Amino acid sequence: MKKDIHPKTYEVSARCVCGNTLKIISAEQKVDVHVCSACHPFYTGTEKFIDTAGRIEKFQKRYAKVEKKADKGKSNDK
Repeated sequence: MKKDIHPKTYEVSARCVCGNTLKIISAEQKVDVHVCSACHPFYTGTEKFIDTAGRIEKFQKRYAKVEKKADKGKSNDK
């Protein structure tokens, strides 16, 4: 293997938004995560929406427009 081509690694504490900390080895000296195994819905069994940049509202607005068009189409068919 070639020497001096791999990044230097550090043992750091990764901090989650929920307050959980994990000891990991990383090339970064500071690691912040948004979701960890302590708060991720898959591991906890709870449903939790993580909305970044209003994506849920955007979807709901588009879905509402589609429903309105579908309702208009049904009323015109009579």
